[in-house]
Amino acid sequence: MDRLFLMLLALGAGLLVALLLTRSLRAGRERSANRARYFDAAKSLLNERRTGEGTAGFPRLSGRYRGRLVDLQAVPDTLTFRKLPALWVLVTLPEPLPLRATLDLMMRPTGLEPFSNFNGLSDQIALPAGFPETATIRSDDAASLLPEAVLRPHLGLFDDPRIKELIVSPRGLRVVFLAEEADRTRYLLYRDAEMAADQLDPTRLEPVLESLLALRDDIIASQTPFQESLSA
Repeated sequence: MDRLFLMLLALGAGLLVALLLTRSLRAGRERSANRARYFDAAKSLLNERRTGEGTAGFPRLSGRYRGRLVDLQAVPDTLTFRKLPALWVLVTLPEPLPLRATLDLMMRPTGLEPFSNFNGLSDQIALPAGFPETATIRSDDAASLLPEAVLRPHLGLFDDPRIKELIVSPRGLRVVFLAEEADRTRYLLYRDAEMAADQLDPTRLEPVLESLLALRDDIIASQTPFQESLSA
């Protein structure tokens, strides 16, 4: 009788392990499928779309928005010092601009942003009056920055607390925003940092694209000597 009980116990344990493994594999496939579809809804905003391989199973989507080339990337951030793991979206207009220096405006920098080269820029710029108080500005050439008058009208972009970074460079423009954070309860109880169960809503993306296009147009239109810059 004891032998039968032990056999049944072992069989039950084996079935439980098999069930847990099956669920884990199913969850993994579902997670991968969700990540691969993350930008699908955003495709409605772009023409001439192309999809490539991005970071951690997320796709990289490029195309044209109102004629301008756009690149979209999603970067998960699971560093342990954060309160919750986060998913950042990088929106880039990778078309050259008539600039000589890179300007990087970062909100609440920690020094460990996985999506940015902010700390690699050599010059820290004093924050001009009226700029967001929690911002820090860095550049690779403080003497050749974009004129402050060109950038100032676009600071309304940072009224959205999810906006993390704005890069203005000779190679183009980029905005980084917080797309979502991991579910607090699941993360605290189970250390489950999974995100992107839902696709990125195009209404989150479109205002960022409009802001970048407006800034690009003003940079092109300015075409002035690099005077009265942020470093003045």
